[in-house]
Amino acid sequence: MDRIPLALVAVVGVPLATAGYLVLVERALALLPDRRRGEVRPWLWLAPALALLLVFLVYPALQTIVLSLYDATSTHFVGLENFGYVFTDGTMLGALRNNVIWIVFFTSVTVALGLLVAVLTDRVPYERVAKGIVFLPMAISFVAAGVIWKFMYDYRPPGVAQTGTLDALVTAVGAEPRAWLIDSPGNNFALIAVAVWTWVGFCTVILSAGLKGIAPEIIEAARVDGAGEWLIFRHVIVPLMSPTIAVVATTMVIFALKAFDIVYVMTNGNYDTEVIANRMYKEMFNFRHFGRAAAIAVVLLAAIVPVMWFNVGRFRAQEEVR
Repeated sequence: MDRIPLALVAVVGVPLATAGYLVLVERALALLPDRRRGEVRPWLWLAPALALLLVFLVYPALQTIVLSLYDATSTHFVGLENFGYVFTDGTMLGALRNNVIWIVFFTSVTVALGLLVAVLTDRVPYERVAKGIVFLPMAISFVAAGVIWKFMYDYRPPGVAQTGTLDALVTAVGAEPRAWLIDSPGNNFALIAVAVWTWVGFCTVILSAGLKGIAPEIIEAARVDGAGEWLIFRHVIVPLMSPTIAVVATTMVIFALKAFDIVYVMTNGNYDTEVIANRMYKEMFNFRHFGRAAAIAVVLLAAIVPVMWFNVGRFRAQEEVR
């Protein structure tokens, strides 16, 4: 029962407060000269959102940087000691290596498959159905995807009835079952395959939108000049779609850097499958070492910011062209 008033505040109070704020803003703007209103209005309208960003994003990020310079209990200043741990500890180095594997293979496969599906299904009668099927995994959570594929990868010793789908298929053709989530380094690629299955639909939808933006006259002109489908794809479609491909690729890189849910559910970083985000979780909630957890978070943030900056630059370049 205590949650009902809180829900009412969220459902009714927040919209009313927002409307009241906007009314006050417009009344205040009416007191300003006409030439000043256009300059001030955007900042006043964005002020609540900027305040939320400062409180829930900027301040926690700065606080995390401060905590990374302290010990496990956040009481004694240790300087860069926690960052030394991040770049010298064997487990952390393994996590950094696995994240590089994720970045290379996850990004390349999702973008390539997304582009392939977008091109193959373009202008066919069943395009929507095909893209809907490919996009369907995005409708479930990454945790659910991890649980589903954990059953798919389930392993039983040779001679025992296999409950995992993949090993059931393998033994059906006379081969030995394989411990997909245990045998290294193949288990990392097994985890990446789950992420690819989940994200390739997203890449397909975005890349398909970019493909639709190419004028049909350009492709028809290339065909008239005698270019085959492969040459058209390589020398016309890919160059014209390069801005969209770059945006999708950088988005996949960011996800690869933050990979957590699938790894946590399926292996919890065991069997040499540790990644940065999962190690950060363990340091904070399992080992209660807040300094190291904060340091890992700062490293992860430092790795993501350049990619985000590149993404923003691409968006600005596209807007300028338009």
